[in-house]
Amino acid sequence: MTSPVRIAVIGAAGRMGKAIQEVLFRREGTMLCAAVVEPGDPSSGKPVAFGESRYINSLEDAADRCDAGIDFSTVPSSLSTVRAFVHSGRPLVIGTTGFSPSEKMEILSAAERIPLLLSPNMSLGIHLLSYLLEIAAMRLPHFDAEILDIHHRQKKDAPSGTALFLGETLARARGKSLKDVGTFHREGMTGVRPEGSVGVMALRGGDVVGDHTVFFLGEGERLELTHRATSRETFARGAVEAAVYLSGKKPGFYTMSDVLGLERMIK
Repeated sequence: MTSPVRIAVIGAAGRMGKAIQEVLFRREGTMLCAAVVEPGDPSSGKPVAFGESRYINSLEDAADRCDAGIDFSTVPSSLSTVRAFVHSGRPLVIGTTGFSPSEKMEILSAAERIPLLLSPNMSLGIHLLSYLLEIAAMRLPHFDAEILDIHHRQKKDAPSGTALFLGETLARARGKSLKDVGTFHREGMTGVRPEGSVGVMALRGGDVVGDHTVFFLGEGERLELTHRATSRETFARGAVEAAVYLSGKKPGFYTMSDVLGLERMIK
């Protein structure tokens, strides 16, 4: 009988951390081996909701006892997690967002030592959508492309990291960079739409977990590709699948496309 994959969750008392715990508890072949919170967190030492573990503060202990780790915490905490996992040699999945370019470089350099996956969105469906965007962007080069990003009223950033990820995928498929062709604001007499631009627009309201629609608008026809997330468990399941995938892999930087087994046309 195959032993379960032991997974440590960092940021375990947060909304995503708890969702990941629940997925691990229900999914066959995985187990929660450590639930890490920062020192001073009210959850420290208390039992977790699923299983028999208690919340701990030691990243080093978690990294030493697991087969892979999943981090959904804060930027400073995630950087500490990376260092602890590099020291232990264990694989790590990072879903935390908001890293500066230099911080992201530090994280990516860790992939020389450990199997590492960093993604702003762990949904398997979003990454399949990204794959389909590559095909549509390359096959419909003269269609105008627009992205609509809808999230709950409490979300603090706009556009979302996922919308930017999709925009970068689309722009790259057409040989461009989103920072050069992205349009993030329209008001007043804007003039005609610049050829080749990629519009990224954000709506905020209600309790929407995350809706993303990409429009390809041509003459006399349009194509709409939509992904809707109705539960945070969507992202938790993807993160767990990524951790299971990384378990036993060689050091390197992996993506959710690798987890899905997709051959991307644009690297």
